Amino acid sequence: MTEKHPRLLVATEFPPNASGGGPAVVRQMLKGWPTDRLFWWSCLPDRDQRFGQQISAHRVATIPPRLYPNQRWAGQKSWVLENVWSRWAARHFKKTIAVFQPEVVWVIPHAWAIPPLAKVLPDAKIAFHTTVQDYMDSQGVVLRFGAERSGRFAASAEGLYARATTRDATSHPMIADLRARTARDAAQMLHTGLEQSDFDYLAGEPVPPARDLCIAYAGTIVVEQPFELFVKALARIRKKLPAPVMLEFFSSHSYRSRAWFDPAWMREHGNLPEPALTQALRECAWGFASMSLADDDPRYNRFSFPTKFISYLAAGLPVITLGHRESSVMKIAEAYGVGLCSTTTDAEKFSGELLATLAQPEARNIYRPAIVRCATAEFDARRMRTVLHDCFLRCAQTKS
Repeated sequence: MTEKHPRLLVATEFPPNASGGGPAVVRQMLKGWPTDRLFWWSCLPDRDQRFGQQISAHRVATIPPRLYPNQRWAGQKSWVLENVWSRWAARHFKKTIAVFQPEVVWVIPHAWAIPPLAKVLPDAKIAFHTTVQDYMDSQGVVLRFGAERSGRFAASAEGLYARATTRDATSHPMIADLRARTARDAAQMLHTGLEQSDFDYLAGEPVPPARDLCIAYAGTIVVEQPFELFVKALARIRKKLPAPVMLEFFSSHSYRSRAWFDPAWMREHGNLPEPALTQALRECAWGFASMSLADDDPRYNRFSFPTKFISYLAAGLPVITLGHRESSVMKIAEAYGVGLCSTTTDAEKFSGELLATLAQPEARNIYRPAIVRCATAEFDARRMRTVLHDCFLRCAQTKS
C-alpha cells in the first residue's frame, strides 16, 4: 500500500465511463487517484471513453444486452438473472478480487450488481466502503424488476451499507433514514461537487445578462408530469418576458418526439462530458430541477438527489425548483434560497411565479451569494473527496 492510495477496486453495475449522475459522482471523487492503483468490476461494459476515466484494469461480469430486463419479458429475464446469472457473477467477482488483490473495495450497490456483491463481500475478508446513491425499491425500479425482487435488492443494499467498514449516502434525508434502520452513521453526504475552478468562477466578475433567456435542463426527465407543468406554464408567459426564451436540453435522451416539445424555442445538445457541460451551462440564465409533486414515489422523491442541481450551482445558475415540499432537492433549495421554489400543481399560478422570477434583471448576480453559500456548505468537491479518500485509507488499514 502506498501512503495515501491503497489498491482500490470499484464494484458496481455501471462501467467507468457510463453516463448519468451516479457515474459522474464516482469519477469526480476518484480525481487524483493513481491509475495503476485503480481497478473496476461491473456488470456492463465500457462502450466509449468520452468521460476520460482511466483505470488499470476492468473486469466485466457481462449481462447479455438481450437479457437485460427493460420492457419485454422483464419478469422472465429478471428471474434468469437473479437465479442463474447472479451465481456466475458472484464467482466472477470473487475471482476478480483474487486477480486484482485490492486493499479496499468501493461498493456502489446498484441494480444487478447487488446480488453478487451481497453474496461475496460479507465473507471475503476484505474491508469495503459503501456509497448508497439511490434506493432500489423506488417506483421506477419496482416497475422494471417487480416489487418482491426490488425489495430483495433494497434489503441487500442496506446490508452492504450496514456491514461496510465505512459508508456514505447521497442526501441528508437518506443518511438519517439509514441511520435509523441500521444504527450505522455515514462519514458524509457524498454527491458531485464544485471544484476550486468553479468557486473561482463564482468569485469572479458579475456576469452580464445574456441576449436570450436560456433555461437549462440537464439529465434525464425522471417524472414527466412536473416537467410538462413547467413547459405549459412557461409557454403561457414566454412572450411577456423581456428577452426571448429558450429551453436547452443536455441529456443522453431525446425528447423531440414528445407532444410538448416545441423546436421553435427548445434545443437538444446531447450528453456532454462534465467540463463541456459546465461551460455550456454558463451560457444559460437559469437551471430547472423537478421532482414529483404528488410524493407518490417517496423512496426516490425524498431520498435521491438530482445531480443537475449541483451542475447548475457550479455554472453559477439560479435554479427553478419544482416538486413536493418533502423532496430532498426542495429542502436544499428552500434552505439556501438559490432561486424559485414552487410546490404548486396549478399551471396558472406557476405561470405567475415564473413571470415574476424570470423578469428579474441580472438574476444570476442577485442569487450568486446564495449559490456560493449552498455550494460551500453542501457541495465542496475537495472536502468530500478528502473525506472519502480517508475512508479508503481506514478500510485498507483495517485488519480482516
